[in-house]
Amino acid sequence: MNAPALTPDAPAASAGLLSPQLAFRLALLVFAALGAYVLFAFDQHGISNDEEVQHVYGRLLLDFYASGFADRSAFAYKNLYLYGGLFDLIAASLERIVPMNVWDLRHLLSAGFGLLGLAGTWMLARLLRGEAAGLVALALLALTGAWSGAMFTHTKDVPFAATMVWALYFTTRFTMRLPAVKAGDLVGLGVAIGCAFGLRVGAVFAVFYLGVAVLAASWLHGQDLRARTAVLRRAVLALLPAAALAFALLGLFWPWAVQSGGNLVKAMTTFSHFSFELYTILDGVVMKNGDVPGRYLSSYLLVRLPELFLLGIALAVLSGLRQLPDLFASPAARLQALRWLPVTLAAGFPLAYTLVAAPPLYNGIRHFTFLLPPLAVLGGAGLVATAMRLAPRPALRLVAAGACVLLAVAHLVTLVRLHPYEYVAYNGFTGGLRGTQERWEQDYWGDALREAAGLLNARVAAEGVAPRTWTVAVCAEAVQGTAWLAPGLEVTRDWRAADFFLSPTHMDCDTAMKGRIIGEVSREGVPLAVVRDRRMLTGADREPRPPQ
Repeated sequence: MNAPALTPDAPAASAGLLSPQLAFRLALLVFAALGAYVLFAFDQHGISNDEEVQHVYGRLLLDFYASGFADRSAFAYKNLYLYGGLFDLIAASLERIVPMNVWDLRHLLSAGFGLLGLAGTWMLARLLRGEAAGLVALALLALTGAWSGAMFTHTKDVPFAATMVWALYFTTRFTMRLPAVKAGDLVGLGVAIGCAFGLRVGAVFAVFYLGVAVLAASWLHGQDLRARTAVLRRAVLALLPAAALAFALLGLFWPWAVQSGGNLVKAMTTFSHFSFELYTILDGVVMKNGDVPGRYLSSYLLVRLPELFLLGIALAVLSGLRQLPDLFASPAARLQALRWLPVTLAAGFPLAYTLVAAPPLYNGIRHFTFLLPPLAVLGGAGLVATAMRLAPRPALRLVAAGACVLLAVAHLVTLVRLHPYEYVAYNGFTGGLRGTQERWEQDYWGDALREAAGLLNARVAAEGVAPRTWTVAVCAEAVQGTAWLAPGLEVTRDWRAADFFLSPTHMDCDTAMKGRIIGEVSREGVPLAVVRDRRMLTGADREPRPPQ
């Protein structure tokens, strides 16, 4: 089986250690392994804090269409109307026809988007640098717990990131081919950008990347103002059908956004200043999400990305700096560099924005998960470019490649040890998960509550027939406990009277109530969730207290 040919404009670069055909086949094996992993793991995850309201929003959007646009309750439900409903609308539709637990269904669907994002990353890397870079970029993203673990429960962040990387892929293809225009690129752009807007208004980043890339391509492909204007006019006219397709999908998945000309602007301005009483932690300092410094995102990227990933990015930066002199001296070099403009913008601009504007952020890199695919592409390209530069020294290149493989295996072992909570993975700069206690975000979604509820179910069942229904306080949304508790256990809002207490350890939530610990979910020696028995407590010991 031969690897499919790249586009005519794409390089057929190889790292030398792997032929394009072998790299392609290895990538297919990685996808097969990832698909098996999804089928194995999708029903092992708890419910995220926002998941219930998001699913209700999807049901309300479905009601909007089923009622012939008469039921408009979706547009008055909390602040969910400020988001697109693509994922939630699909999930609510599938709920009516697929006979399975709705939360597991959502997690399987979300993981499907995660695989699409991995595919988009692979396609973009091989378009830019060839099959070897595609394989390495795919591996880097798959070994990143903030993607491969998060793709089950981050049902807004990962689907959005997946649509954004496909928008980036088609933006790159479109600008690489100018002044020629291909219909497939236009359809791909329209679908990808429309679906991205159908999830979040942050898709405006994709429009920005496209606009800058088209302007740069128009300038480089013309010798004078007239020629450049002609290329620009051709590009803009060609993009009009793509824009119409994107707008139609935006209206389908986010109908509130098209009901008024100012709604998109309202959504953008709301989220750029969106702050409420929610706390996060940065290197041991607890702060409100609206008070985070500009370095918040960059700091989390430095401790969340695997070391091999960071090495690839560093090598990509060095490679880019090495080629800067050629850009000033050679028009051909500038045209060659044009293909890298969209992915460089996608990786660097949002990060620069957070450094300068310091917008409200929390939960580490969650809101900027869409940075991970373009960063993986650059990381893969950086590692492959370095391997090619080591070609005159084959022994050194073989040693370096072996070291990278060993590092990748170490990352994989870490993810296996954390399963199914891979999304809490940190690199060695924090000392791994052990070094995050009271210093960095941990299980902020309460993913481990499902396993903790199972421990409580088993404990109560072992006691025999209960004299009454036991009440359980949950330091999370009620559904995060209710969905997994056995009959005879019910969630209560009366914490003082609660017989048991389920809590993640994130932000010391587990210290809010006293009680004997009878169950603990831990990974690498770090507790992620606890079960407390409070039945023996009396008097003041039953009083809840604020988390420390």
